[in-house]
Amino acid sequence: MIPVQLALKNFLSYSEANLDFRGLHTVCICGSNGAGKSSLLEAITWAIWGQSRAGIEDDVIHAGAKEARVNFTFQMSLMQTYRVIRSHPRGGTSVLELQVETPDGFRAITAKGLRATQELILQHIKLDYDTFVNSAYLRQGRADEFMVKRPSDRKQILAELLKLNQYDDLEESSKDLSRHFKIRAEESSRLLAEMKERLQEREEISQQKQDLAQELNQLQQLQELDQTKLQNLLVIQHQRKTWEEQLEFVYKQHQGLFHDKERLKKEKSSLQIQLDQMEEILQQKTEIEVGYSQYQQLQSQEEVLAAKFENFTHWQELKQQKQQELDQDFKVLEQELQEARATLNILTQKEQEIGKILAKIGEVETAFAKLNSARKNLAELDQLQMQVSPLLRKRINLQTQIDREQASLAARLELLELTQDDLKSCQENQHQLQQSVTEVAMQIEGIEKKRVYLQRVQEKGQERRNFIERLQAQQLEYEGLLEKLEQKLQMLQTPNAICPLCEYPLDEHHWNRVIDKTKEEYRDTEGQLWVVREQIAFSDREIQVLRQEYREVSQQLIHYDYLLERRGQLAAKLENNSYNKQRLQEISQGREDLKQLVQSKGYLPKQQQELQELDTYLQKLNYDEQKHILARNEVEIWRWSEVRLSQMKDNLKQKAEIQVRKPEIQEQIVKLESSINQYHNSPIYQEMQHIKKQINDIGYDGEKHQKTRLYLRKAQCWQLRYQQLITVTGQYPELQDRLQELTASLSFRLSEEQRLIEQVNQIQEQLANTADHLDQIQVLEEQTAIRRKELDKKIAQLGSLEQMAMQLEALQKQYEEQQQQLQEYCRQNRIYQELAQAFGKNGIQTLMIENILPQLEAGANQLLSRLSANQLHVQFVTQKAGRGSRGKKKTAKLIETLDILIADARGTRAYETYSGGEAFRINFAIRLALAKLLAQRAGAALQLLIVDEGFGTQDKEGCDRLISAINTIAPDFACILTVTHMPHLKEAFQVRIEVNKNQQGSQLSLLI
Repeated sequence: MIPVQLALKNFLSYSEANLDFRGLHTVCICGSNGAGKSSLLEAITWAIWGQSRAGIEDDVIHAGAKEARVNFTFQMSLMQTYRVIRSHPRGGTSVLELQVETPDGFRAITAKGLRATQELILQHIKLDYDTFVNSAYLRQGRADEFMVKRPSDRKQILAELLKLNQYDDLEESSKDLSRHFKIRAEESSRLLAEMKERLQEREEISQQKQDLAQELNQLQQLQELDQTKLQNLLVIQHQRKTWEEQLEFVYKQHQGLFHDKERLKKEKSSLQIQLDQMEEILQQKTEIEVGYSQYQQLQSQEEVLAAKFENFTHWQELKQQKQQELDQDFKVLEQELQEARATLNILTQKEQEIGKILAKIGEVETAFAKLNSARKNLAELDQLQMQVSPLLRKRINLQTQIDREQASLAARLELLELTQDDLKSCQENQHQLQQSVTEVAMQIEGIEKKRVYLQRVQEKGQERRNFIERLQAQQLEYEGLLEKLEQKLQMLQTPNAICPLCEYPLDEHHWNRVIDKTKEEYRDTEGQLWVVREQIAFSDREIQVLRQEYREVSQQLIHYDYLLERRGQLAAKLENNSYNKQRLQEISQGREDLKQLVQSKGYLPKQQQELQELDTYLQKLNYDEQKHILARNEVEIWRWSEVRLSQMKDNLKQKAEIQVRKPEIQEQIVKLESSINQYHNSPIYQEMQHIKKQINDIGYDGEKHQKTRLYLRKAQCWQLRYQQLITVTGQYPELQDRLQELTASLSFRLSEEQRLIEQVNQIQEQLANTADHLDQIQVLEEQTAIRRKELDKKIAQLGSLEQMAMQLEALQKQYEEQQQQLQEYCRQNRIYQELAQAFGKNGIQTLMIENILPQLEAGANQLLSRLSANQLHVQFVTQKAGRGSRGKKKTAKLIETLDILIADARGTRAYETYSGGEAFRINFAIRLALAKLLAQRAGAALQLLIVDEGFGTQDKEGCDRLISAINTIAPDFACILTVTHMPHLKEAFQVRIEVNKNQQGSQLSLLI
């Protein structure tokens, strides 16, 4: 990947920047610390991989901006140019776009979605972020990340850089599969033992089948004879039952006819009664018409009187209304007169009371003069109190400080005594604490072993549950198949059954073949279902055992957390004991010093001196609080005079107002009395007289109206009888016609009844000539039913034996298949065990590291010879003898490690013993060699090298050699970017990118 152009907008410290890499080879990015040098490199990694040093993606946005955007154009080895555009709005989702250069310009090849586009970029550049950071990008402060680790950890880090951790996943998968096939093999062995035990029952079942078949043949012959006899009797009995049903039907017809005849008789009798009643009404026709005419005359009179009553009621209501208005006006005048007289009385009484109060005005003025004198004396005492109060508050504060300090010293003394006692008791419990720590550690070790065992039990239980779920699914499948086969057999038992597959009629031969084939399939399925149920039952029992074991072990692990906490507490107490011993001596000395200070009262001397001076000054002022209180009481005693004087002034004003209002109220009373006397001359009273005249002119007689209503109610019966006369006149001819129809229908019913009686006699004669065989039929049916049950029982027993025989045959096949499966499980277990060893740390991973280390060593030494003038040489050691193995070379145990030995003019020694400058040269050489190796393994050419702050620990000569080394390796790279903040180093580079920071953010300038 060769950079071509970089454009930033609102990214980290840059508000906007553009950088063109075309024509640049070895470039120095320089500037002060924090200017934004590394942010340019972060922009490249963020644009390509979306990775940066920011913890939250919103943090890459420039302060105050809403969106960050980076455009990065780069070229691959095949001269193909790409452009990546990544933007991120604050609080939103990032947008990623990939473009490729064509003769017509850049064309977008962005995939659907951010993740898919990221994967497409990785396919083109063939480098992920981790490989890039560990190869082309020597990040600030992380150049020696591989070197500073312990020798035992370097091999693991190298494996992670080479992405060998995928073999760890393969190792775990192989171990899981190995354990899986081992468990399957154990299960298969148990199933084989159970199957072998069941297969021994085959001969006994075969003999039982032969004996049961003979008994079944004899019973079937007897059953056929009884069935023939029963059929003959059923035919005769069926004929007799038919005649009985006919007789019952005729009886029902005769009964229905009888009820119909009775109904007609009742209807005829009822109709005759109605006709007689109508004839009686028709005979009274003249009398009814005369009575109805009188009723009409009374009704007309009542209507005339009702109209007069309505008019009378209207004028009566109007009279009542006017009377109410007249009464209301009179009441208002009387009420106003009473109120005026009451007000006049009140004013007179109040005027007399005010005169009595004003007679005591001299006495009140004397008391008011005494009040002013008492107030003057109180003001002088208040002034003196204002001078004394701050001094008293200050004295209270001083006394409070002294008392608080005394209490604080006493509390500190008590606390020191308690602490001294606690430390002494802790020193006495030292041996007991050590013994408790040992006991708790032994208990924790035992519980940790049980935790490992509990995890294994849990894993085995999960495997059993998964196996049962698979078996239950098979059970449901077999049960569904059995249900379908039963339906198929039931369908084939029906007469003229058709083929279930082709839906054509079956002859006897094909029907038997289909039946036999279906039954055979049913027996096979039942056998397989039995095996599955046995496996489920066995697995359930095994799970119950595992659950019981899990509960027992879990109960033993309850105290694990408490023991861990207890161990931490005991260790902390032991650690504090040595410190507490020295502390005890310090506390004893401090306690004696504090005790002496309390006894001598040498604390707060300045406050105590100020308190004595304050007490002397307060005695000079001679302020007496008791005199002040008596002065306040005297003012309160004479305060009533001020209130009474104010009230008397108000009373003088009220007296003047009363003298003005009394003549006005007296004049109002005279006017109201005059209005009441002129009451009969009002307009409402005149209207009342006119209404009374109208009522007299109407001439309504209430008694006459009441009598007319009474006569009208009595004559209402003639109206009802007249309506009955009209109804009878219309219905009488129709009822006569209906009576003739009923007479004819009754004659027809009588003739039909005679015919049914003759038919009943004929059927009874036929029944008398036919015998009843019902008892014989019941006996035969009971015998056949009993024998049928016995046959069914024998057939079921035979079917069960045949089913068991088929199950055993299927079990034999399964036994053979299970043996083959057991061999396959054992073979798979061995294969995955070998694969787990091959994928492990001592397998392929160690072999690949051993093959890669010579290449890394050669590449590092080639660069290190340039940096150190052939003074330093690197050697990687992957194994060393364990401790305590000296003098026993033949039996020494080798330990896996990755030590780095450096050879120089003084000999060979470990990397950790070298100084900062030499260590950085070694780091740079190994890091660059590792970068080339990682890029080569990723399938990409290392064309870009970034060195971020690599000169900080170098002396002048080391920096010159590092610059020389960079220039030496420059032909191997298309672009080298070096970042430094040291001003004297930037002059060594012809091309520089200077970065400065101001209020608008970071700014860059290119100097060539």
